[in-house]
Amino acid sequence: MRIGITLEDERGFESNVSQHFGQCRYFFIVNIEDKKIMETKVVPNNAQHGGGGCQAVDEILRHKVTHVIAGGMGGGAQQKFLQAGVKVFGYSGKVLDAVRDFLKGPLGGLDACREHGHDGECH
Repeated sequence: MRIGITLEDERGFESNVSQHFGQCRYFFIVNIEDKKIMETKVVPNNAQHGGGGCQAVDEILRHKVTHVIAGGMGGGAQQKFLQAGVKVFGYSGKVLDAVRDFLKGPLGGLDACREHGHDGECH
């Protein structure tokens, strides 16, 4: 499986999970096999501020992710992931803790982010 995680900065495991999917500056891609971390890499979100979360969905899907962990995400972006067969989970805290908790069992889902007036639109 391949997990894409939103990052607040480019420190990978030491970063916090970004609370804004479409506006995070980086994604952390984690390759997992048999519940073991095999490979990780930090990649830029080249769609940041370029049309919000819906374009960021396309950007992270280029990395062939099967799961996404983010702090917040609009309903349109969540719908796009659903259509692509990618499972989306919510998390607040350090990226390393998010991966450890994910490996222990399923994380919670995400509500459509509304705190910035998007009303569930892509962002």
